[in-house]
Amino acid sequence: MADPGLSRIDVAIVVIQFLAVFAFGIWSSCRSNRSTLSGYFLAGREMHWVWVGLSLFVSNLGTASYIGLGGAAAMRGYPVYTYELSALICLLFLAHIFMPVYLSSGCYTMPEFIKIRYGSEGLSVLLAATLLFIGITTNLAGEMYAGIILIQESLGWPLYVSLGAILVMTAVYTISGGLTAVVYTDALQSILIIVGSLALSIIALAHVGGFSGLYNMYMSAVPSDAHPGNSSCGVPQEADWHLFQPIDDPQYPWPGVSVGIIILSSYYWCTNQIIVQRTLAARDVYHAKAASVLGGYLKLLPFFMTIIPGMVSRALFPEVACQTPEGCLEACGNANGCSDRAYPKLMLALLPTGLKGLMLATMLAALMTSLTSVFNSLSSIFTIDIWTKIRAKPSSLELLIVGKITTGVIAVIAALWIPIIQAYGAGELYTYIQSMSSYLFPPVLAIFTAGIAWGRTTTKGATTGFVTGVALGILRLFSDFLYSSPGCGEIDTRPWIVRNLQFLHFAILLYAVCTVVIVIVSLVTKPSPNERVTGLTFWTRNHVDEQTTTETEMDVPVQENTNMINEMQAKADERAYTDTALNSFLLKYLCCYSGDNIPSDATVESRPAVRTARSRVKDLLVNVNSGIALLVGILIYVLMG
Repeated sequence: MADPGLSRIDVAIVVIQFLAVFAFGIWSSCRSNRSTLSGYFLAGREMHWVWVGLSLFVSNLGTASYIGLGGAAAMRGYPVYTYELSALICLLFLAHIFMPVYLSSGCYTMPEFIKIRYGSEGLSVLLAATLLFIGITTNLAGEMYAGIILIQESLGWPLYVSLGAILVMTAVYTISGGLTAVVYTDALQSILIIVGSLALSIIALAHVGGFSGLYNMYMSAVPSDAHPGNSSCGVPQEADWHLFQPIDDPQYPWPGVSVGIIILSSYYWCTNQIIVQRTLAARDVYHAKAASVLGGYLKLLPFFMTIIPGMVSRALFPEVACQTPEGCLEACGNANGCSDRAYPKLMLALLPTGLKGLMLATMLAALMTSLTSVFNSLSSIFTIDIWTKIRAKPSSLELLIVGKITTGVIAVIAALWIPIIQAYGAGELYTYIQSMSSYLFPPVLAIFTAGIAWGRTTTKGATTGFVTGVALGILRLFSDFLYSSPGCGEIDTRPWIVRNLQFLHFAILLYAVCTVVIVIVSLVTKPSPNERVTGLTFWTRNHVDEQTTTETEMDVPVQENTNMINEMQAKADERAYTDTALNSFLLKYLCCYSGDNIPSDATVESRPAVRTARSRVKDLLVNVNSGIALLVGILIYVLMG
């Protein structure tokens, strides 16, 4: 095997790639329209489906996916791929069920859609706060932790100093260019990410003699600290080569894989601000649907990009599956587990000089891609859904600056959360992410699905179901932190409900409880008038198409609930802009207003219109490809199940 150290050539490649991506991000920032809220947060709703589709794919495939999926595959093999397959199905849900309703509502953020649908400021703020907590503790902190592992394994630099440099570079073009810079940078890096990952997978498979060689080596890869008398601790099983596991499996029970993962993925791909924000930026309904279908096709690739390399790493380095604190401490310096080191360890051991640097640059590119996605989306939520409740009459300039400052604040909070991730469970990043998801995602999904599927859903019903679900989820979350998982061969003394109710099963139960509460309370409370929810449910989604359009085939949906952003900006102070030195600096270098064309605070930005012109040919293409993608997904489930 090659020397796992990095040569000067590798380091030079990493630096050049970083500078190139940084320059591209700044360049795309300068080309984008950032002087309005829609320009900054939704790229003016002018993005082509190809760019949006690529952005959907790579924003999810960050360093946390490389580290997490690779580590989970090293421990258990194929079953973790069910998370990626479920994404294919849920992206089709997004394209054909959720997105038409979102575009009909004209919303900027997911909490804003809830406000428009239910007419409740309180529920919108509660949802925004929950989404911020989820985004910081799972998406952002998870990516930062994955970046720490990558830097520790490959570069050996001071960890928080190196991570700080990455965050600064990532934040600069996110802050400067908003969603336009994020989407264009995602598209650029998607090619690098796909090519580099597949190259490593091919080299790794060749090194172990193909799939047959991988099977033989993986099945004999037992860590030195495994318990010989306990086959469940560190000993590969035949079941590792199948997607579905027994109902009592601690990580992938078949009911959880069949239903629970679909619930988690439906939240992530259909109601998560980080993902939906990209499809909202599409130029029309067709582009939004086509982008979602493209993203679904691309979700087939992680099997070769992350799962296979993770299993090869286990075959070559059995110690990544260490079972005892002493063994793990000796293997990687982390008593909680070493599986998260599987992917970078393989990369550094197998790849030759030059290609090693390129692959490291690929993973760092994935890290930057995911961080930009989270930064932009979370700042959107705070600025639009929370700050406008704190400040009654904020100007457009104030909102733009607040959105940028928020980026730095949430980065600091996420960094403080990292030690909790490191100490969680068995030290597996992916287990941490999915456990947190199971406790927090179902209540959010429940109020969206109930509101979109059933026009009778009331504000009181949604609020009661959401608060109930969040309370139960937080209670279970604290139980996990209070009662840690037992180690290999240790007796499980946790309470029955924690010991026996696996997190995916808990997600199913929690979603069911939230939905039942929503339905019961809605039935006993006064419903909203039909015209109040027209255009805001799946069954009335074509309300926009029925309205009179302009000659340019552009239509702005009119709701009885006045658009929050227009309402907020209409109430802004009608004072003229005073061109002070400080304001000029902030506008030019932070918000990218040109010095010669600065809109006044009194300017009311109209909601970006959604093109609704329909084409039967385009609709047919999207529907046919959706059907093909669904059939491919089902076929993979059958063949690998």
